[in-house]
Amino acid sequence: QVQLVESGGGLVQAGGSLRLSCVAPGSAFSINYMAWYRQASGKQRELVAAINSGGSTKYVDSVKGRFTISRDNAKNTVYLQMNSLKPEDAAVYYCNTWPGTMNYWGKGTLVTVAS
Repeated sequence: QVQLVESGGGLVQAGGSLRLSCVAPGSAFSINYMAWYRQASGKQRELVAAINSGGSTKYVDSVKGRFTISRDNAKNTVYLQMNSLKPEDAAVYYCNTWPGTMNYWGKGTLVTVAS
């Protein structure tokens, strides 16, 4: 069954770090950009960062300088290294393609940041 599997979330103190991972189907990695999105409680899902097969990256302004997206094409895996976490980073994080998303989403991984 084709699926996206995110992992690596958890509870962290403000200022701490987490590394998220997402295993995606090969059909997704054949599409140019892979991306991380997040959805905080009561808010719409938003793009956090994206990376293409050549390693070019895009970030939402609020995470620039703190988050780093990377990918391992051989493992069909995309990562999100999150440093200097803030309470406003708390959300469920998902991976998918960008700009267009696939017609399904994984379960996501929950990131909680304690102040």
